[in-house]
Amino acid sequence: MTTTPTAELSRAGVSIWLDDLSRNRIESGELAELQASHDVVGVTTNPTIFAGAIGGGIGYGERIAACAARGLDTAATIVELTTADVADACDLFANVYAESGGRDGRVSIEVEPGLARDTAGTIAQAIDLWKRVNRPNAMIKIPATVEGLEAITAVIAAGISVNVTLIFSLERYRQVINAYLTGLEQARAAGTDISQIHSVASFFVSRVDTEIDPRLTAVGTPEAAALSGQAGVANARLAYEVYTQAFGSERARHLRELGANPQRPLWASTGVKNPALPDTLYVSELIAADVVNTMPEATLRAFADHGVVRGDTISSEFLESNQVLNQIDGQGIDYVEVTTQLEREGLEKFDASWTELCETVAQALEGARA
Repeated sequence: MTTTPTAELSRAGVSIWLDDLSRNRIESGELAELQASHDVVGVTTNPTIFAGAIGGGIGYGERIAACAARGLDTAATIVELTTADVADACDLFANVYAESGGRDGRVSIEVEPGLARDTAGTIAQAIDLWKRVNRPNAMIKIPATVEGLEAITAVIAAGISVNVTLIFSLERYRQVINAYLTGLEQARAAGTDISQIHSVASFFVSRVDTEIDPRLTAVGTPEAAALSGQAGVANARLAYEVYTQAFGSERARHLRELGANPQRPLWASTGVKNPALPDTLYVSELIAADVVNTMPEATLRAFADHGVVRGDTISSEFLESNQVLNQIDGQGIDYVEVTTQLEREGLEKFDASWTELCETVAQALEGARA
């Protein structure tokens, strides 16, 4: 039996997904290599990833030229390029999807960030992207804004698998789970086979530390300094507690008996931003059954090289994690204010990436037409 760190992580119950995708990764065989050597069983994308991939230019020239020849505008070209990448990646993971019963082998594509406050627009684009990719192992990413919650329910009710993204707070996570369960109930009432609907809830980790740690430094006390680098892991561990409680409820158990799948927690933003912290921190400290960890390539390769699996590093830490967040609150740092700011900044970052992507594609189309 293989005993690499990533193989051990998989056996501990963590599904390893890669937080990156590009035409070059697909066509060079690199994505297939990571699947074979690093136990990667899924892929996530976002506007920033596609801005970097298409902006890099490798593998997209002929496709952009073809879009220009067809008279497609910038928005239509972006949809054409991104859905083609996702569809091809879905094909690459089709065997994983089949062998895992639909749990893994998933490739996510996100609705435009400008729709984050537009419920109807999000629903319409989610359905359109699902039809365009036309693969059962695709997932449509919808931000967990207040407006996104209703969209999540509607899209799940339509029988579409959803990756809920940009979750920072425990309260919003509870609302996301409710939106998912409500969508399943509506799908079931409409006669849809709910066993075919899957979802993950992307709970962001490193960004919590990136926001809270400077605030702790500004407090300037030894007690505050001792809490540095702990908030992200504590918050995620408590999210797992929410998950176990919610999917152990009578409501969820009833749906499970009817064939429903749990909405697994997905650890996102797992690349360490602070060089003083171990580069595998947000992997090794967030191991438990039925979770997904989507990693940037650097984090994946770091864990494959020197990651350590110590069994479940979440389930026995709920009390301690509560204490960490309480102590941070005791230093005058407002959890609700922090998580609200992180959601706003997350949307702003994706908006900026989308603008960059549109500019890149517009210039490439202009060049192709010339």
